[in-house]
Amino acid sequence: MYDWNQREWTRRHLLSRVGMLAGFGSLVGKSRRLNARPKFTDYPFKLGVASGDPLDSSVVLWTRIAPKPLEDGGLSEEDIEVRVRVATDEKMAKIVRDERFVATPELAHSVHFIAEGLSPATEYWYQFSTGSEESPVGRTRTIPSPGSKISQVSFAYTSCQHYEQGYYSAYRFMANEELDLVVQLGDYIYEYGSSPLTKKLNAQGGRQIVRQHNSSEVFDLAGYRNRYALYKSDIDLQAAHAAFPWIVSWDDHEVSNNWASDMPQSLEQQTEADFFRRRLAAMQAYYEHMPLRRFPTLVGDGIDRQLRLYSRLPFGDLLQIHLLDTRQYRSDQVCATGDYVSRDCPERHKESHRMIGLRQEKWLQSSLENSNVNWNVLAQQVWFGHFAFGSADHPEFNRDAWDGYPKERRRLLDFLVEHRISNPVVLSGDWHCSLVQDVSRDPTEPQSEKVVTEFAGTSLSSYCARTDPILENLSLNPQVKFFDGQHRGYVRCQVDSEQWQTDYRFVSTAFDPHEATIYTGASFVVESGRVGANRA
Repeated sequence: MYDWNQREWTRRHLLSRVGMLAGFGSLVGKSRRLNARPKFTDYPFKLGVASGDPLDSSVVLWTRIAPKPLEDGGLSEEDIEVRVRVATDEKMAKIVRDERFVATPELAHSVHFIAEGLSPATEYWYQFSTGSEESPVGRTRTIPSPGSKISQVSFAYTSCQHYEQGYYSAYRFMANEELDLVVQLGDYIYEYGSSPLTKKLNAQGGRQIVRQHNSSEVFDLAGYRNRYALYKSDIDLQAAHAAFPWIVSWDDHEVSNNWASDMPQSLEQQTEADFFRRRLAAMQAYYEHMPLRRFPTLVGDGIDRQLRLYSRLPFGDLLQIHLLDTRQYRSDQVCATGDYVSRDCPERHKESHRMIGLRQEKWLQSSLENSNVNWNVLAQQVWFGHFAFGSADHPEFNRDAWDGYPKERRRLLDFLVEHRISNPVVLSGDWHCSLVQDVSRDPTEPQSEKVVTEFAGTSLSSYCARTDPILENLSLNPQVKFFDGQHRGYVRCQVDSEQWQTDYRFVSTAFDPHEATIYTGASFVVESGRVGANRA
């Protein structure tokens, strides 16, 4: 698998890599004029700036040149020169990097500039310019050197930001936090078509549509690009991107609901060939709009494509985040007997039925085994611990979560115990609800040995449709220490050598950006060396 981490991407280098992905959009071949002094019909930085994938000496800086972002960007088929400056002060006076980058139409004139030669654990500011236009100034930060002594890390994680179902006021408050990092666990966009506007709440107080998607359901590259442009046009989301470096991984809605590897949710709605083309388009648009180091790569026989998102991020000797991808390598869901929960079936218990795939599982085991930090984080998309639905006599489970893949989950839990992995913590997203539970070695037996605490995050804006059935089944799940299906926001984690504190940060309303306030709805603490969360 390639890792293109070069100092500077010239047009020739960039197009040679794009050319490797024949069939990945409409790509390469032409020799075009480089426009070093472009003139625009409107402001070209309407989608803001972002940074991500920080290391101790480098960070990825992102923007997209798009004066008409909801109209395919509004640019002609030409290369555009973009200037990138990095400084140690907010006024951009003390410049440490000043370089040029070529933004190409093949990648929607997006910029992924790797700023190298930076100092560890240091705050930087950056700005893009092209023609006579300048972008907003963004702030970023490198991580500490591996193994260095670190006293504290503070980060937030988020997921599930359905544009129609709520405003992004939570991001405005997040941008004012003192954070080292933001972790995005998926469902950055939703692929669904536009819903009718409604101000009427249902009985659960949630499914209000406050603004609309800009098209019918998206299937092709142009559709995904315009959908990302819609989401990234939100000023509160832009503020959070400009305030901190992010690390990101996708879930299902960046492509299609409940997809699994090369399979759509239903072959009745979409053939495998159609879904293959859809997944490539979604993959390219995701790369174009996220601050990622890795370009999509060819693997295997050259037919399959991947965008490797799983990675590890160490913060000195204190903490290491293992960011997983639970969509791209998983086996297709089995036991489909209901809408989202199912009765058991033999296929669910096969050793070959995998959530993260063999290669990612081996990578994770190696990374955990060689970890020398105090806290080891598994940041991933779907609920990890067991949650029982139905009844004691007729149990049901969520087939899309780790409950649908019990063998691989048990292997991971056994590995954590047998290799004495220091202070493991699991972070999850996906279901738009907040949940805290201690996961046992046998997750279906809460009284067995506790191994890890899971903090499942609230959604940023998406409605929690499962509140009632979860509440109805809490008596079957004594391991659950907290559940909330009403409130939206983000989760803040503050970690030192003695303890881990998780704060559920809720907005008072997702329906009125002017009235929204922020508060901590619940806090939990895990003590170093002891498994289990306690209410703070």
